[in-house]
Amino acid sequence: MAEIDLEWPKKDDRRLLHVVYRVGDLERTIKFYTEALGMNLLRQRDVPEEKYANAFLGFGDEQSHFVVELTYNYGVTSYDVGDGFGHFAIATQDVYKLVEHIRAKGGNITREAGPVQGGTTVIAFVKDPDGYTFALVQRPIVHDPFCQISLRVGDLERAIKFYEKALGLKVVRKVDNPENKYTIAILGYKEEDDATVLELTYNYGVTEYSKGNCLCTDCCWY
Repeated sequence: MAEIDLEWPKKDDRRLLHVVYRVGDLERTIKFYTEALGMNLLRQRDVPEEKYANAFLGFGDEQSHFVVELTYNYGVTSYDVGDGFGHFAIATQDVYKLVEHIRAKGGNITREAGPVQGGTTVIAFVKDPDGYTFALVQRPIVHDPFCQISLRVGDLERAIKFYEKALGLKVVRKVDNPENKYTIAILGYKEEDDATVLELTYNYGVTEYSKGNCLCTDCCWY
């Protein structure tokens, strides 16, 4: 079998574009993302003949920022998030301040702001109205606050091989944490500070996860 050329992604300005997922109340989610998380509503459309509506939101325009595409299917008010999805991550210069802002807007804080276990980076976790988790990470913002998508995988090396060879992502860094029995790999087309990246988490001994029915498409790219 011919060796796959992993140089092809370097020949263009490839990046992750957006993630598509389902929500039970489009207007409620738009309100939370704009008022609590600080995103902008970029565009919105209703397709009554196919009984769905969607909205695109992000921290900047679609041409240069990662965005979320929310899909509402008429009459469906809830979805199963599953346990294969980890979180989305938003970078901010002050996690403590953002947590209090989200709390004031009625957000569900699932992990209060504070240093990560065994480290110094300040983080927090919140859930949106549909149960999707957002990690808040304190760090200087270089370009796009929407910095990461996290997924859990049952075989880390197999997943890395797929993302490298099929999609052209590269491993930016890899961290094994035997004390807490997990390994993570960060993959992207650029470094973490320069673009949105994908985080894959392998929990020791866990070989499969429930996918739920909430994610339409994990990531789109060009």
